[in-house]
Amino acid sequence: MGGVPPATERLLLRRLTIADVDALVELDSDPEVMRFLTGGVATPLATVRDEQLPKLLAQYDRHPGLGRWAALDRETGDFLGWFALDPSVDGTEAELGYRLRRSAWGRGLATEGSRALVRYAFDRVGVRRVWAETMAVNDRSRRVLEKAGLRHVRTFHLQWDDPIPGTEHGEVEYEVRADAVQERPAALRAR
Repeated sequence: MGGVPPATERLLLRRLTIADVDALVELDSDPEVMRFLTGGVATPLATVRDEQLPKLLAQYDRHPGLGRWAALDRETGDFLGWFALDPSVDGTEAELGYRLRRSAWGRGLATEGSRALVRYAFDRVGVRRVWAETMAVNDRSRRVLEKAGLRHVRTFHLQWDDPIPGTEHGEVEYEVRADAVQERPAALRAR
C-alpha cells in the first residue's frame, strides 16, 4: 500500500483503520502510557472513534506519505501501538510521534521505529524537517529522539488550564533537518 513506511527488523507499519478503535482505546487507557500526555487520564472511546481516528484517516489523502501508522510486532502481528509523521499544514515538515504499549517498552522499538520514520521522511517523502516535542521531564522519550538523530532545539513553557506533574519544567523541542542528514557520513546515515 502506498504511503506506508517500510517494515523494520521487528516492526510492521500499516495504515490505521476504523477497526483499530478498540486497540487505540486500550492503548490510551493505560495510565503509564498517558502519564506525560494527560497525567494518566484515558482517552474516551467516543473521542477516539468520532474525533481522532476520522481526522487521522483523512490525512492519508491530504498528505500522501505522512500520517500515523499502526505498529505491529513483525513476528506475531500483535498491535503494539503507533508511530507518526504528522504533517505540517503545507506538508513540508512532519512531527515525529509514537505511542507504544507498556509491554513493548525497554526493547528499543521506539528508537527502531523512529529511526525508520526519519529516514523515510527524508528519503521517500521529501520533507525538509522532522521535529518532536515532549515534556522536559520525559527522559525516556528524550533519549529516543536523540538516538533517532534529532537534536534539542529549545525548552519552552506553556500555560495549561490543568497542568500535570512535571509541567513546571517545561516542554522540549527536538529536530533534524534534511540538509543536516545529507551532510552526515553515509555510515552514520545508515544506522
